[in-house]
Amino acid sequence: MAVNIGDPTIFAPAATFSDFGSIVTVIVKNAVILAGIISFILLILGGFGVIVGAGSGDTKQLEQSKKAVTGAVVGLLVVVLSVLIVQVIATITGLPMLKQIVGLK
Repeated sequence: MAVNIGDPTIFAPAATFSDFGSIVTVIVKNAVILAGIISFILLILGGFGVIVGAGSGDTKQLEQSKKAVTGAVVGLLVVVLSVLIVQVIATITGLPMLKQIVGLK
């Protein structure tokens, strides 16, 4: 028994996706947004920790907060650079599925 996932009675959002590339595009865009939000929160908390650690003279908290800020920046750079690398590869190769995933059309 085959199930047609494009059938709106089974899973309505599936009708909006024409192919697999559309689904991956939505997932990639949402993952990048989520990574940005998490990095922003870690930067705020890490910065607050640096201020509190420096003010109280607690070197252990200061070092932990510096590591959190560094981790947030490095993580965001990894995500942004990975998307950039895929965009460059899509432009060079001209593969339609890669272009659709990174939004180059």
